[in-house]
Parts: sequence; structure tokens; C-alpha cells
Amino acid sequence: MRDPVILERFFELAGGPDAPIVVIPTAGGAERYDQYYPGLRRFREAGATDLTVLHTTDRAEADSIAFVEPLRRARGVWFPGGRQWRLADAYLHTRVHRELDAVLERGGVLGGSSAGATILGSYLVRGDTATNTIMMGDHIEGFGYLRETAIDQHLLRRNRQFDLIEVIEAHPALLGIGLDEDTAIVVQGDQFEVIGQSYVAIYDHQRLLDSGGRFYFLGDGDRYDLARRQAYRVEPRPSPLERVVEEAWPDR
Repeated sequence: MRDPVILERFFELAGGPDAPIVVIPTAGGAERYDQYYPGLRRFREAGATDLTVLHTTDRAEADSIAFVEPLRRARGVWFPGGRQWRLADAYLHTRVHRELDAVLERGGVLGGSSAGATILGSYLVRGDTATNTIMMGDHIEGFGYLRETAIDQHLLRRNRQFDLIEVIEAHPALLGIGLDEDTAIVVQGDQFEVIGQSYVAIYDHQRLLDSGGRFYFLGDGDRYDLARRQAYRVEPRPSPLERVVEEAWPDR
């Protein structure tokens, strides 16, 4: 994640660079992470002043009141990359998970890159402990903050644009969301906006393109309604998606 716009928006949603931010790097797989975690550098360079690193692989510790204390004051929580199953093993359905709910309930923000983005969906793709090339593996449940979604990452950079197709074929109710590098979606309510330098791919088994294509791309500034499963472009530009993409974001 090199595009500063993404962290800038994250801080804005958290309440500014001085807002208390918790970083949970557990997906990275190290035995120990502390306040000297090198991944904090990008947050400090972006202006963050109140940073706490939180990490455990012990579910009992993740369920303890003392461990989650930093989350109780957090306005933003960020999950860096690695393997998403490690986040599920450590935190799914623990007190940490409940405190993440509370961050959102009080108007805060959750974010993540790579594995940290995938875990925020409901279906955990690439969650197999053996390899990240298995799309439907031995871990399939994410944190569920985007309901009925499967989120993939590094989409174009790693030539993964076809990988989500098998997931939505096996689970037709899911919406597949593929994120390329330096690109993010900002979700508020049932809508999200694309920000960044590349593209987001949308996979919807229930709404195929006229051409028969299995997915289509949204770029910076484009929006998507998760409830209606409808994409909108804020500015007209050439597109083969006339029956899927409307050219104006409607008044809501």
C-alpha cells in the first residue's frame, strides 16, 4: 500500500491523524509484535500520533478484558497483510471481535491491506493453511463486516482476476470484490466508493454482463450500492457496462 490517499482517508474517517489507532499485524506470522513494529512507520509518516500495536495468537488472551483495553478507546483499527487465516484463528468470535463491532458502533473505522482486507468480508478466500492458492480452503469464515461478500486482493498485480469466479459459482449468493494494489473501497452503510490508483473488480453471479463477462472493473471515484448490487460512475466515460453501470450516482 503505497498510495497515501488511502491512509489519509482512513485517518479522516477515524477523526484525524491524532485519533487513537490500533494496528493488529497478526496475519504476518511473527511470534511477537510490539511497539517497535516496523509497519508503524508508514502510519507515522502519514501523520499518526497515537498508535498501539495489538497481537496475540492465544484465543484465551484475545478473550480477556485486559487485552482488548486499547480497542475500547480506538477510533480506527488497521490489519496489515500476511495470511488471513491467522487473524481468524486468533480473533474470530472472541472479545476482540466484539470490540471491533463496538469501534464501528461508535463511529470509528476498520481497515486493512491484503489479508487485512480479506478478513473483513464474510467468506474467507485464500484461507487455507497449506497455501494461499486455494480459494476455498480449511478456513472460510471472515469477520463479516461486509455481509455476503468474498474479498480478494493483489488482483491485477498477481494476475488473480479470474480466481474469484470459482467462488461465486460455488456460492452464487456471494458478491465477489477483487482489490488491486494501491486501491481501496471506502464502505459507508450499504455503499462504497473506490479510491486509489488502480481498479476494483466486481463478481456477481446473479448479474452477468451483456457480453457474457464474469466481472467488471470500477476505478477511482466510482461507487457501488451493496444493497441494490448496482455500480455507478460519477463521471461519464467509455464503458461496455451500460446495463450494469449507471452513469450518475442517484440522490439517496
